Amino acid sequence: MSETLPDIQTEADIRQLVDAFYSRVQTDELIGPIFQAVVQDNWPRHLATMYDFWSSLLFGTSRYRGRPFPKHLALPVEGQHFRHWLTLFVETVDAHFSGAKADEAIYKAGNLATIFEYRVGQARNPLSLL
Repeated sequence: MSETLPDIQTEADIRQLVDAFYSRVQTDELIGPIFQAVVQDNWPRHLATMYDFWSSLLFGTSRYRGRPFPKHLALPVEGQHFRHWLTLFVETVDAHFSGAKADEAIYKAGNLATIFEYRVGQARNPLSLL
């Protein structure tokens, strides 16, 4: 019988998810170099921002006050990068958590990836939507 994974219920769970995910991102061949170029040696600061971001999304804490899209618009990313980011995120959630809040995290990450991919494409080639 397999062990049932816990759901995302606490701030410690958010930290575990974010830490596990960005540990994978840092070593990923496709998106790792992009993150490293931007984050450089500021991983503790970036992780703290991501704790606040996911806490706000999943627990409604309102700790994150930034605007994430403009930061992503300047990056050398395309659809494949957003889809790969989402794959890594889903795999990370599934490896550590199971339940309604874990499903919500995956759903919200999917929405983010889809919206950011669309908006980046639109900003870079506005005539493609005509």
